[in-house]
Amino acid sequence: MTKLTADFWVSAYLRRLALNAIPAFVVAHGDDTGGAVLIKLNTLDGHAKVFQRSFDLMSGERQWIVLTEGPEPDTDAAIARQRGFDPDLWVIEVEDRQGRHLLDEDGLA
Repeated sequence: MTKLTADFWVSAYLRRLALNAIPAFVVAHGDDTGGAVLIKLNTLDGHAKVFQRSFDLMSGERQWIVLTEGPEPDTDAAIARQRGFDPDLWVIEVEDRQGRHLLDEDGLA
């Protein structure tokens, strides 16, 4: 199976969000080919949730898990720590009061 580049995946994800009228933007541009991606879901009420892609060791499938959630300053601090460990990390911020992020849809794992 061919692995998609991070840049290609991010572009496709942003397009899918746009098609669903969900605002999103790149906060940190990581490595175009192999950078990991964090998704920050900002519900515009002072709280946020940060997702990271993980592997399920039992099934071998990739899935999105919650890295952290809570007050937005706390989630921003967690993202800053992750960027300190990995400067090639992408950060995408999704803004949706309904909490939609589309990460559970086919093709986004």
